[in-house]
Amino acid sequence: MFDLERIKRESGLARDVLARLEAKVKEEFHDDAMMFELHFIRVLTAIKQGTLSVEQALADQVPA
Repeated sequence: MFDLERIKRESGLARDVLARLEAKVKEEFHDDAMMFELHFIRVLTAIKQGTLSVEQALADQVPA
């Protein structure tokens, strides 16, 4: 649906960090590929924009 490989490359994040973020998002949306991709892209975008840290994204709960 989306070019996730390009988006991951453009994020500038290390592969291990991307793998951890991807696994975290898949926990919630493992049965819905489109929702997984959408939310994964939203997380990467928020990190890139500085509105979310990697630590927050990997935490069990993201602060409001």
